[in-house]
Amino acid sequence: MRAGPGRRRRTGLLTRAVHEAFCVMPRPAPATGAGHGSCPNDRRTNVRPRCILAGMNRTDRLLAIVLELQARGSVRAEDLARTFEVSKRTIYRDITALCEARVPIVALPGRGYRLMEGYFLPPLSFTPDEAAMLILGAHAVRFAVDAAYREAARMALRKLEAVLPPSSRARVQELYRSMRVFSGWASPEVADKLSVLRDAILERRVVRLRYHSPRYEAALERDVEPYFLQFYRNVWHLSAWCRLRRDMREFRLDRIDHLRVLDERFARDEDRTQHGWSGQARAAPRLTVRVRFRQRALRWVREERHWGFRTEEPDGVMVFAVDEPADIVPWLLRWGAAAEVLEPPEVRRALAAEAQQIANMYSSLLRR
Repeated sequence: MRAGPGRRRRTGLLTRAVHEAFCVMPRPAPATGAGHGSCPNDRRTNVRPRCILAGMNRTDRLLAIVLELQARGSVRAEDLARTFEVSKRTIYRDITALCEARVPIVALPGRGYRLMEGYFLPPLSFTPDEAAMLILGAHAVRFAVDAAYREAARMALRKLEAVLPPSSRARVQELYRSMRVFSGWASPEVADKLSVLRDAILERRVVRLRYHSPRYEAALERDVEPYFLQFYRNVWHLSAWCRLRRDMREFRLDRIDHLRVLDERFARDEDRTQHGWSGQARAAPRLTVRVRFRQRALRWVREERHWGFRTEEPDGVMVFAVDEPADIVPWLLRWGAAAEVLEPPEVRRALAAEAQQIANMYSSLLRR
């Protein structure tokens, strides 16, 4: 039957959309037998764990089908239907649309669909080492981000795996199995804040947040201009211009009790982005703290240095720079009697007072 003008027009639009979405270079028309064929009675093949792709629009699904075929070789219609949570009839229509868009798909009796030999999606080309590093990076961050970016990382891994030539896949898998990077896990509460703050940064909107600092018993409310998010020491931090302090500050997301994105927009100051601060000289820390550590603790102190560390002197003495005793006393307490504060007197007094309160709590045990 000859296609009418309406059908030819729809096919042409779909062809263009497929080529634009897939970055596919024109290929010869598919060989005879392309399209959907004898799939219902195929023997069951090995099927990957199901991916949840319900609700995907058709253009994305067409691309994902090509990637599935590229990664797996041959796939049955029922397996594709199960993967994308659609009917087999929908898969048949999708395969027909891909064939009309000059994607060379062949139906193989007893095996399902496959791409013609030599068909690929350009222009990606990675060495095994490059591909292994990309895979390692995607796996490292996927549990530290929110659901949207976790899904993006998963899809990126699928696409990367699909474009690797068979000769490189075994090498890449071996490299990946030999290395692991653990970057922590974002709780649902932190993941929600990540999503909100990411949008606020992109839209340059002021954020009002209620933040807990170790220096103060009560949370303080402040308006900030968010610049970027950083993940280090297994914790997400927001770097923002604090209107209360009139300086760039970092806020741990797990210490934010509540946040709200305001309608107000701010003008991004590139000096703050480049220098991390306002571009002006920041006030030097008020206190220089010298601490002598016993030999048995030195190695572990070096592994978990305080953020105010400046230098190490002979005889196990380390020098720190902080603004007030509360910045370092909690960290010093973890080392117990292995840490002796040499100066300044105010840090010595603060540490002694804290130690006295701890001793009072257990005084009954000390008298026995």
